[in-house]
Amino acid sequence: MKLAVYIGLLHAGEQALAQSFRQLADGHGDEPDVYHLCHTLAQQCDEHEQRLAPIVERYGEQPDAEPERFRLEAMSESRTGALALLRDLQDVRMLVSFVDTTWTVVKQGALALRDEELLAVATDCESQTKLQQDWLLTRIKQAAPQALLVTS
Repeated sequence: MKLAVYIGLLHAGEQALAQSFRQLADGHGDEPDVYHLCHTLAQQCDEHEQRLAPIVERYGEQPDAEPERFRLEAMSESRTGALALLRDLQDVRMLVSFVDTTWTVVKQGALALRDEELLAVATDCESQTKLQQDWLLTRIKQAAPQALLVTS
């Protein structure tokens, strides 16, 4: 069974995402909504990781550093300014998309296994991850005009 591969991807993905949200919050602390909501979303990722613990005990996990590589390549340093905020939001959204897709794959595995506990965790976490994606896209739309047209 290869479920452990995707559980490992989720574990690493949620960790990388939590770090990315915290870096985004701290790097753009002058934007109050970004600061506060990104810290809340980072905590949500921490909770997702905790909910994976019994799943890891049951199925194991194959560690995978790919999500961390995405984070390091995209957000190796804090950028400043309106254009930097736009780029950082876009980078985090790409990582959220990866995690969302990974939850979808694990959810399909849960359905095939008829594992109600795994299905409940995957459904809840996938739903919250989609909301993270939605907020990032909304914030990108809000930041784009300022970044592209107003700043020099």
